[in-house]
Amino acid sequence: MTETLSFPGLGWEFHLSRAAFTIPIGENGITVYWYGILIALAFLSAVFYAFRRCATFGINADRAIDVVLVSAIGGILGARIYYVLFTWDYYKDNLGEIFKIWHGGIAIYGGVIGALLVGALMCKIRKVRFLPMADMAVGGILLGQAIGRWGNFVNIEAFGSNTTLPWGMTSPSIVSYLSGMKEELSKIGVEIDPSMPVHPTFFYESLWCLIGFGLAAYFAGRRRFDGELLLFYAAWYGTGRAVIEGLRTDSLMLGTIRVSQLLAILCVIASALIWIAVRSKIKSSNDPEYLKVFAKTGEAAAVVSGEYYKRLEEEKKKQPEKVAQPIKPETAANPVQETVQAVKEAGPAEMDRVQLRRRQRRKAVQRMR
Repeated sequence: MTETLSFPGLGWEFHLSRAAFTIPIGENGITVYWYGILIALAFLSAVFYAFRRCATFGINADRAIDVVLVSAIGGILGARIYYVLFTWDYYKDNLGEIFKIWHGGIAIYGGVIGALLVGALMCKIRKVRFLPMADMAVGGILLGQAIGRWGNFVNIEAFGSNTTLPWGMTSPSIVSYLSGMKEELSKIGVEIDPSMPVHPTFFYESLWCLIGFGLAAYFAGRRRFDGELLLFYAAWYGTGRAVIEGLRTDSLMLGTIRVSQLLAILCVIASALIWIAVRSKIKSSNDPEYLKVFAKTGEAAAVVSGEYYKRLEEEKKKQPEKVAQPIKPETAANPVQETVQAVKEAGPAEMDRVQLRRRQRRKAVQRMR
């Protein structure tokens, strides 16, 4: 099915189909969608960029791939859980739909949270430093988001409210959606005219993330402490998302609050405060080695080459396994027996002295009575 997306102010028209092609397998074939292709391209581009920068962050590529692949699963689960939680009014009556992710319904903030949590766990398991790994991931995430947002373009979704700007867009599905959401949007103070063009908010976010990617790539080798790029991501993406989310007409809501907008603002504030605090400590320390970036230490080169992990394995093999031996009843510790045995081994003279002390104590007790 093809739909026309038009930009009246620019005189542009695009005839879009969600389906890219169909693989002739089975009775109806397998349809491959543009959205899936773009998300896959976004993921591969993010991974390719990140692995090109492993040495910059002092990360071993073989270990990093394990972290990335499992984190991706965490990201998918997090994105779905986040979306379901904030649209629970629908899913509580349609529990079977929760697992049908191909029907749509994921949220980028949930994906980032899920990927970070699972990534932190995998870093611990695979002995990879988390903050350098997170810094390395930032550039890839921003690049992936910049590409992935074009999946919203093909699906004609994630658009904003009305605009008179020349790049405003419209289509039959946009008119239909806004007509059905007019009353709901009015409740949160958004008045719309379905016949008017709307903001291409997917494009705003794609462009914002692309600029952020360029900045992250530039500052990758200029970080002062590990985790600085992670804070940059929280502040940069949060700033853009807070503004863009305010224009959208499909926000996840918590009452009258746009959830992602609130989270974005909190991320901006928190990351700014943490960055200021850490930078202040570094400045007051007057020590160039204080919170030094791991990639600039001597250990980093060994980690990147894999020598560090080889040494760990060799040291582990050299350590003998300690097996606890059960204590036999006849050899179990008995303080009284040990004392008697010690006295016996001391000889007759020692035994006479012990008996003399006992008699003296008994006499002392009798006198007290």
